Amino acid sequence: MRRLSILAGIALVAIAAAVWTLADRGGPPVSLQIVAGSENQALEPIILDWGARNRVDVAVTYQGSVDISRILGKGDDGAFDAVWPANSIWIELGDSQRLVKHRQSILRSPVVLGLRRSIAEDLGWIGREDITIQMIQQAARDRRFRLSMTSATQSNSGASAYFGFLYALSGDPDVLTLDDLGDPATLDAVRDLLAQVDRSSGSSGWLKDSLVANPQAFDAMFNYEALVIEANRELVRAGREPLYAIYPANGLAVADSPLGYVDKGDPAKEEAFLALQAHLLSPEVQNELVALGRRAGLIGLSADKADVTVWNPDWGIDLGRDIAPIPTPGAEVIGEALRLYQSELRKPSLTVWVLDVSGSMAGEPIAQLKDAMALLLDPEQAAVNLLQPSSRDVTILLPFNHRSSEATTFIGADPDDLAKALDEVRKLEADGGTDLYRALWSALEELQPYYERGTLFDYLPAIVAMTDGASETVNRDLLFKRMKESGFGLDVPVHAIAFGQADEAQLRELNQATIGRLFTAGDDLAGALRSAKGYN
Repeated sequence: MRRLSILAGIALVAIAAAVWTLADRGGPPVSLQIVAGSENQALEPIILDWGARNRVDVAVTYQGSVDISRILGKGDDGAFDAVWPANSIWIELGDSQRLVKHRQSILRSPVVLGLRRSIAEDLGWIGREDITIQMIQQAARDRRFRLSMTSATQSNSGASAYFGFLYALSGDPDVLTLDDLGDPATLDAVRDLLAQVDRSSGSSGWLKDSLVANPQAFDAMFNYEALVIEANRELVRAGREPLYAIYPANGLAVADSPLGYVDKGDPAKEEAFLALQAHLLSPEVQNELVALGRRAGLIGLSADKADVTVWNPDWGIDLGRDIAPIPTPGAEVIGEALRLYQSELRKPSLTVWVLDVSGSMAGEPIAQLKDAMALLLDPEQAAVNLLQPSSRDVTILLPFNHRSSEATTFIGADPDDLAKALDEVRKLEADGGTDLYRALWSALEELQPYYERGTLFDYLPAIVAMTDGASETVNRDLLFKRMKESGFGLDVPVHAIAFGQADEAQLRELNQATIGRLFTAGDDLAGALRSAKGYN
């Protein structure tokens, strides 16, 4: 089996360090805008410290790898000077104008199953290297654990796990082909595995943080080895049970974390980028990355000097294990696989869109809301953003002000039905006060019949509230009582998209009660909506 190769580009370290000492450079400070995957957030202090010492104003924005690919597709009009997705495939797919240069892998991290250790013990999986995707699928189907992962069309960890499923369940081909994606038996098997997912997320980092904050709601997650290590360090500090890392014997994917420069013809920025990249690839910083649970330098080839408080064998962390990552398929296959995931294979969504049409929404806000909803309901726009509904999705539109309007339900992906839904949205008018709590009560009422029939969790249910103001609170306590007594209300995440003068404290309280997430729209409501949809 192939071992992880040593990081390429070590020669670049010596070259860049020799040509440039930033602290001695004259002229004004240089700024570098980097967009990175959320899994790199723990590395930000290293970057900012370097910037402070070298008169470079470094700002890091975190987005999913799929969004990073989309940003690259904009070409030199993009806002960022450098991209740092989790995997090289997102640069290959997005960089159609070939603007990215000096691309180097900074670290690597396998995508593993982090499973509560007590469950791994019950399953007899401790210390074993033969656990396959098929065994994980069967255990999840038998309800031995609740499974979570990120969306394959929004986050690299989800995409990596998904491609691992495709390889493993199609018989481990040398390389995945369009013929494999056309095999009904393979698609049925992948659809069944994805049906076992209980919680979805658009961000690897958010998924890890949510598991740590709410361990009672999670048993297992497909995520980066590095984030399983981070989660365990936090769980152990809190006196809680750690996860046990399962490296699938088949279908194992590895993130290579490439950092690349987006060439816009600015020599000073390019020079600063090369110096930062050299710093990250220096032996000193590579050792720091190892201390943070990242495979860097020689780590993965030898565990002799690994810090066992980080690379803890009791957590299943196995540095001596041969790592044979799945091969990367061609761009055409990647594109078709992601289309299949979104439109046919993923667990269907059951989403109540709670849409603020109060008086404060008049004018530009409600126009933005309508444009944002078109991303979901217009088939062409949805396909561009990998947000197209599947034939099994349920979409419920619930406008509200100080009262809740009658909800409208649309099932599936029929273009005529979607056009009717979009027409309903476009007819909305802003008027009246704001009672979000009453609207959320109505949203729970819409979900109640599914719960009574025992079908609610055949879907990934979610409530997404879009609002620009502070809500009346007369119905707050009644809502929280209803959520606690319903039998399902606290298990359906309430996500919120805040814009304008929305009361974020009110929204965060709802998010925290249901393990939902707050998205702040700023001047990009459509982008916030696209991000929110990755969570179911």
